[in-house]
Amino acid sequence: MTAPVFLADRDLLHRLRHEGATAVALEGPEGRHAVSVRRLRVGEEVVLTDGAGTGAYGTVAAVEGKDRLDVAVSAWREEPEPRPRITVVQALPKGDRGELAVETMTETGADAIVPWAAARCVTQWRGERGTKALTKWRTTAREAGKQARRLRFPEVAGPMTTREVAGLLADAAFAGVLHEEGGEPLATAELPAQGDIVLVVGPEGGVSPEELAAFGEAGAKPYRLGPTVLRTSTAGTAATALLLGRTGRWS
Repeated sequence: MTAPVFLADRDLLHRLRHEGATAVALEGPEGRHAVSVRRLRVGEEVVLTDGAGTGAYGTVAAVEGKDRLDVAVSAWREEPEPRPRITVVQALPKGDRGELAVETMTETGADAIVPWAAARCVTQWRGERGTKALTKWRTTAREAGKQARRLRFPEVAGPMTTREVAGLLADAAFAGVLHEEGGEPLATAELPAQGDIVLVVGPEGGVSPEELAAFGEAGAKPYRLGPTVLRTSTAGTAATALLLGRTGRWS
């Protein structure tokens, strides 16, 4: 079984990485989870990461109290920026399906997730409710990143409007919209070796004609995944897996 991953302070890890440190202390909520929940003991393997590509690999050297452990570092690793970078624009699903989408896209390997308030979304993020929902998405991405043993966790942006999403698509090396009536399958689309791949996943009610037109003006073509119609909470995960395989990132 692979070693569990815990999130450590970014500035601390960067400093210790450059110093070539051989010991790191894990404290606070992550230390408490490691000691009191996971019950790690001396000699067990562990990985500490900042969630931005830096990883400290080692073994537990000491456990102190209920919320601290010391890690003897055997190796430092730096995961490079992914090429090409995959961003999924996810329309807001109903209930907890948004968190399900974030969780599975993170575990699969998406690099960035953008919440989108599409015209046909039943769910709308407003005021305190929107703040809480975004926090849940970001927490889900962090926890799923650790579960998937990732050193780079996906960025979860603030919610975007259709106009803002169009701007994101216009700047991408490859821009697409998943659509059941798309004339070209995503499986055969020509993909870039570098830059950003941005893919839009619509809501349960589908992407409106006005939104599809706005995205088309930004350079995004409609693509289909296959002969079946997937739910909004699973389409992004299936598309991410397809893109990771086709771009060689899974090879």
